[in-house]
Amino acid sequence: MTAVMIDLEGTELTDSERELLAHPAVGGVIFFSRNFENHQQLLELVRQTRAAARNPLILAVDHEGGRVQRFREGFSAIPAMAEIGRYADSERQAQHWAQELGWLMAAEVLALDIDISFAPVLDVNGISEVIGDRAFAQKAEQLTPIARAFIRGMHQAGMKATGKHFPGHGSVRADSHIEIPVDERSWEEILATDLPPFIELASCLDAVMPAHVIYPAVDDKPAGFSSYWLQDILRAQLQFNGIIFSDDLGMAGATVAGTMSERAHAALDAGCDMVLVCNDRAGAIEVINAIEPRLEQLKKNAARCYQQLSKPAGMTMNVLQNHPRWHGAQAVLTEMSNAKDKR
Repeated sequence: MTAVMIDLEGTELTDSERELLAHPAVGGVIFFSRNFENHQQLLELVRQTRAAARNPLILAVDHEGGRVQRFREGFSAIPAMAEIGRYADSERQAQHWAQELGWLMAAEVLALDIDISFAPVLDVNGISEVIGDRAFAQKAEQLTPIARAFIRGMHQAGMKATGKHFPGHGSVRADSHIEIPVDERSWEEILATDLPPFIELASCLDAVMPAHVIYPAVDDKPAGFSSYWLQDILRAQLQFNGIIFSDDLGMAGATVAGTMSERAHAALDAGCDMVLVCNDRAGAIEVINAIEPRLEQLKKNAARCYQQLSKPAGMTMNVLQNHPRWHGAQAVLTEMSNAKDKR
């Protein structure tokens, strides 16, 4: 595998997608709701995707729960992460719920032969509407133990955890999907408010996704294009040794880095191991062609990515849904729903 993660148009592979997947620069595929009809269809799409690829692939999805859950029919409805702390009677109960939901989410995604869900969100639930209830809590000291339990559940299922959006998207109002957010706070405030979950959980995380947010008190580049954020802080100070994914290079928050190919080079130069290009086929082709001269340089890093993130052999969905822990996790969903109804 190498350095570009692309997406697919629909529920079946097209000839042009088979051609793209055979390119040596493609190392991953991210799935969206448009790629899913039912379990069997998705399993076949995954099989065809892996078979068409020249390199081993990392297959991914955003399946956090709440409003960001790409697969619905036949999957458990994972609540928004904010509901865990909001409705639990105690820290112990919140952590139990989080662990079982982390396991459930991961186990169901793995059963479809997809390696990772880009989760958990480690942003605080501050003023950002695009983050909002995707975050576990409003304050880092509340968020971190619940997120740790969620990660533990993911790991118990066999899935690697990706913390996002480093160093924190929750305290800036603008949505990086549609504009370039600028967080004007001081380094001291960012360090006190947003960074603690990433600091405390760095050793638990297998991957990190940086934010397309500019923090001018620290650097004039968005975090995902900043070697200071990724190399000096994340790698050196936090001693994070996992994989760094860019967020989608097609987002408005990434446009500050130039053309699509310039964004890809900037992200890789800053320290990203894999770049995502979603919902823009022409942009994906531009990036694939642009990084081709770097492929030899990227191969060693690509092997590390695959080794660290590829999933073990998992249960089928039928076997999973007869597993005692799956039934226990369903009981947690019922318990949470009942607690919500009482409020």
